[in-house]
Amino acid sequence: MAKLSYTRDELMASHDYARPHERAGYKLHGGFLADGTYESPRVLNRWPAVKAWQEQLTAKGWPLIDATVQLLKRGNYPNIPQERFLLGHGIGQPLWNSLTITGVIEAKGRVLCDLEAPDFQQIIVDDISQTCTGHLHKGLLYAHGADEGGDPAAPEFGAHDAMWFAARDLLFGADAYPLPEVPESISRPDTGRLMPQLPAGFEQLILMLMNVLMIEVRAESFFSFCCEIMRDKDAFAARREQAEEAASMVERIRIDEAIHVGYLQTTVSEMRSFTFKTVDGGTISGKDLIDPIWEGMVHWHAVTQADFSKEQTRDTIRAQLEAMPNGGKLFAEFDAMDDVAKAA
Repeated sequence: MAKLSYTRDELMASHDYARPHERAGYKLHGGFLADGTYESPRVLNRWPAVKAWQEQLTAKGWPLIDATVQLLKRGNYPNIPQERFLLGHGIGQPLWNSLTITGVIEAKGRVLCDLEAPDFQQIIVDDISQTCTGHLHKGLLYAHGADEGGDPAAPEFGAHDAMWFAARDLLFGADAYPLPEVPESISRPDTGRLMPQLPAGFEQLILMLMNVLMIEVRAESFFSFCCEIMRDKDAFAARREQAEEAASMVERIRIDEAIHVGYLQTTVSEMRSFTFKTVDGGTISGKDLIDPIWEGMVHWHAVTQADFSKEQTRDTIRAQLEAMPNGGKLFAEFDAMDDVAKAA
């Protein structure tokens, strides 16, 4: 029978690496096994644990919620043809900005290391000691934060923030453009109480977990975009070797992020199967509590935020193109490549 209970030390354990992960002047987390395979930090037991919890849940008849890019209603903007067009006209700043902003936002994820997660057993009728939800406060959230912004216990190793900056520097060279303005947050804004049946602190954590899961789903789309454009032989012809290394860096981030999707998807799926205690002394089924909130979270990330972000990016690109000779014509060509506009 698969192991279902873990200590914090077990969940924080890493593989024994044959060589460290050092690239583009950055000393980074994770490492390489003897066969040259990259392995994420702190997944020696995290991955087996998550897979065992998933198998336990599905064996009880509860499927995992969809946490794939199929949830997204919009593609990356600009898309690949548009990005090729921009780079072909010497406009690299939009991609530079995207890579920089992604790195800065990843760094903010380190806050999860400091989060004092409550024990959900307090508000769940079912025994959760052998579930993913029951291990959130046993290192799962800390490990996630350490992956994103660096482990406070090992500050000498860069995490995803540094990895994105390394990929950016490989593509363009360090300090190729000024640092962009970074949004305060890419999470769904506070909409007031959505689960008044629960204590506010637990509600806030559930909403945060859903928010972060959708951010990870959106990130998967960006990974695909980055790898394709970085490996485009025409897009970075003068920096072919560095661009290939940048794509490999993104793939290593992608490998790291998979465990985040895994445990968050498992937690939200488990919560659908539980019975929750309500503040008025009653109970409510997890499915009735979670499903409508998750649906709203998906729509905000997949449609509302995607459309807002696109308009901001489009305005910036318009200004850059229209500052060039024949700028109006260039922007019209760029706009004509928009998948959404074509579909409309």
